[in-house]
Amino acid sequence: MEQNPVNKTQNDVASAKARILAAASVLFLQGGARALSVRAVAAQAGVSTIGIYSHFQGKQGILDALYIEGFTRVLNSLNVEHSSEDGIRLAAANYLATAEEYQAHYRLIFGEADPSYTPSEAAMQVGADAFATLVRLIATMLPPDADRAARQDAAMQVWSLIHGAVALRQHAVAELVDMANWQQRTLDALDMLLASLKR
Repeated sequence: MEQNPVNKTQNDVASAKARILAAASVLFLQGGARALSVRAVAAQAGVSTIGIYSHFQGKQGILDALYIEGFTRVLNSLNVEHSSEDGIRLAAANYLATAEEYQAHYRLIFGEADPSYTPSEAAMQVGADAFATLVRLIATMLPPDADRAARQDAAMQVWSLIHGAVALRQHAVAELVDMANWQQRTLDALDMLLASLKR
């Protein structure tokens, strides 16, 4: 049975976009934002430079798509059904695994940025949604009368701890220290932080 021409075109476009973003991720990991020229991404993805412009309007569009994809993955990692400490621990474990699997995205949204790139409103909104999700999750273990500032402060402490572990894992310092079981050690440190936040 032949595929519907419209569906085939949509699948071809989605496949090309996915190849372009995968190529950009590889280049970003190899050389940071400076490695993401339109020509380099096109060559890595096996598409024409015109294809880059038609799908993403150039380098800025690629960076924005990676930024949105990265924060969407972070947001998905934080969306857990459990609440209180079990949910926070599960979300943290998901976050650590996501950061490890999608290092290029993580470095773009939290680390090495291109000074010429400013995330779009849509990209910034996905980041805000991720933080709001963490705040809601953290609020489940705080006293019911905890105000917005207290919930945000607690969420920032949790995010700082987890992000710090990921940043160290992805930094050159990881070669100088024992990073064995770094995810479990991070979760153990999280348990201590959560215990202190409950007090």
